[in-house]
Amino acid sequence: MKFLYFSIYMLIGMAALAQPCPIIPQPNSAKAITEEFTLTEGTVISYNGVEIQPLANFLQADLLKSVGQTAIIGKLRVSGGIHLELVKKLRAQTGEAYVLTVGRKGTTISATSSHGLFNGINSFLQLIRLGQKNAGKKTIRIAGWEINDEPRFEWRGILLDESRHFFGMSTVKELLDWMAFYKLNKFHWHLTDEPAWRIEIKSYPKLTQVGSTGSFDDPLAPANYYTQEQIKEIVAYAGARFIDVIPEIDMPGHAAAANRAYPAFSGGGSSKHPEFTFNPGLDTTYRYLSSILREADALFPSNMVHIGGDEVSFGNEKWNSILEVKKLMNSQRLRDLIAVEHYFSARMADTLYKLNNKVLLWDEAADTNLPRDKTQIFWWRHDHPEQLKKALDKGFATVLCPRLPFYFDFKQDSTQRYGRTWGKAFVSLDKLYGFNLNDLQLSEKQQSHILGVQAGIWTEFIPSKAKLQYMLFPRITALAETGWTQDARKDLQNFYNRVAMHSRLYREAGIYYYERQNPKLTPEPLTPEQITDPARAQQ
Repeated sequence: MKFLYFSIYMLIGMAALAQPCPIIPQPNSAKAITEEFTLTEGTVISYNGVEIQPLANFLQADLLKSVGQTAIIGKLRVSGGIHLELVKKLRAQTGEAYVLTVGRKGTTISATSSHGLFNGINSFLQLIRLGQKNAGKKTIRIAGWEINDEPRFEWRGILLDESRHFFGMSTVKELLDWMAFYKLNKFHWHLTDEPAWRIEIKSYPKLTQVGSTGSFDDPLAPANYYTQEQIKEIVAYAGARFIDVIPEIDMPGHAAAANRAYPAFSGGGSSKHPEFTFNPGLDTTYRYLSSILREADALFPSNMVHIGGDEVSFGNEKWNSILEVKKLMNSQRLRDLIAVEHYFSARMADTLYKLNNKVLLWDEAADTNLPRDKTQIFWWRHDHPEQLKKALDKGFATVLCPRLPFYFDFKQDSTQRYGRTWGKAFVSLDKLYGFNLNDLQLSEKQQSHILGVQAGIWTEFIPSKAKLQYMLFPRITALAETGWTQDARKDLQNFYNRVAMHSRLYREAGIYYYERQNPKLTPEPLTPEQITDPARAQQ
């Protein structure tokens, strides 16, 4: 009989040790232990410093929201409870690192910073939500774990374009919640472009009175924008989740919405992109844009502003015939329109530098000589690897966000009807997960300037919240793991298994997500054209 009990005990232990860790992104080190943690009504959440009490409150609120359990905040550590502790030192090197221990005697989350503790909390919440075993209406049991973890990259971001289609406060907050859940920490908010201007600027009210009307599909769509108070609310909501919010205010191109409101500052455009640019030959243009940037600076404490700087050639042909631009070229000895563009970027960057902001630009700016310590480059043109290497060779801190495989407006497979492709190339889950720096053939010195990775949710083909979800989930998981987990720890089949587990969370949250295994059974949401034209809905 003793031998039988011993055998059963060993089998249970072996099963526990063999189970995969369900967390996304995959931790650096995760060891299953033959114990269980029990969460009950009244489980105590304790902490060892007043500065981390908000984290205890966050955990308490999330447990109630996600699994219906009412925990109690207490200052004294108790057996069987959850303890958050700031420590002076961990073996890991980054401030985002954490240690999570889940066992019979309780759960402990340790870190050297509040951000690290927050990361550990989200790993613990994943274990709770994914591994719960109900032992009764008021009791949840989860398997034991010992986890030591830290991120690979400092920058793990998502860009959301709301100029082309506007989604609003609740959708943005939901996106921030899922970003935090998967330890993404940079929210790049694309608020201005050709279709519409989405940020209130009090010194220039027509930007929203006139410029916020329209969308990519409908130039007469009702005005939609964020007031400054709403932006402050979003920034605070993101900050509580350790997410920096970085606005993008496009210049000198992609300016059509602004130019509808204030045509005096327009530099013209082209037949395909009318009124596309600001006028770089007028001093009043720089005063106008500087005023806008000063208001933006007061709203975004990240001390980073993205000013675009991309695709200016789409609509700068009229610069050649503008008298003020000709005078500028003569006075500043600018040999061509590219030089004019760089002059413009340098002047606007200087405004932001004086406000103690870093200036963020797309990879066209790798050709400039802006100060390396105050400027970040975003490499987006996968077909121009020379721009990436140029930025890195110049010493610019660089974020990797190439269209392939980081643009989420691209189709996910051949069954998807609406979305972008590059030739026949899609952005599938496995291609995003398989992104590897080694494929870029960069030197060790070049790699040292890489800040991290970012996905772009451009919304020409994303007119609704349902389509936004469909294009984001589950690709957000591959983005998270690419940004956090070392390549040596990545395993595609293991990842697929974990994504399948997380799909239950999407169903519970009512998310319209893409099903990799059965894409034909998860048809994409209708586009505005299909909704208004029943015949197209059948295509």
